[in-house]
Amino acid sequence: MTTVAVTGHMDLTEDSIPLVRTALDELLKRYVDNSRLVGVSCIAKGADSLFAEAVLAVGGRLTVVLPSQDYRQNKVKPNHAALFDRLVESAEEVLVLPYETANRQAYEAANAVLIERADRLVAVWNGEPPTGKGGGTADTVLEARAAGIPVDVVWPDGAARQK
Repeated sequence: MTTVAVTGHMDLTEDSIPLVRTALDELLKRYVDNSRLVGVSCIAKGADSLFAEAVLAVGGRLTVVLPSQDYRQNKVKPNHAALFDRLVESAEEVLVLPYETANRQAYEAANAVLIERADRLVAVWNGEPPTGKGGGTADTVLEARAAGIPVDVVWPDGAARQK
């Protein structure tokens, strides 16, 4: 069994979404050929949800990590709600962290769970350094590498973040 967690940008441009999804599909095929795949994701809009959909598409099992008890209610926007709910329903395991509200501490704790559980980390990441806010994609990549977790960076040609 291979457990692959994801971190990545939420603000992908519309044109980037199919590029990233194709790259994730190609990457994940490597892990289902010789073992069972478990994907671990916070299923936020953007990279996290694209990864979760790709895991399910290749027959993998999905573990969802929700940073806080109010995450669905206060952080999931209406244009992401249907996909979010479908992914939660499709998950084999849903972990809701004990934080009441989604804040920096909750996000950092969720990232720690991703790293704890992962054999590998997929980072849908443009390679830019951390912003200093904590809990972002670059921070998670650095934490994974420091923990000795191999990181696969996915940023296909043409991918971009919304401005």
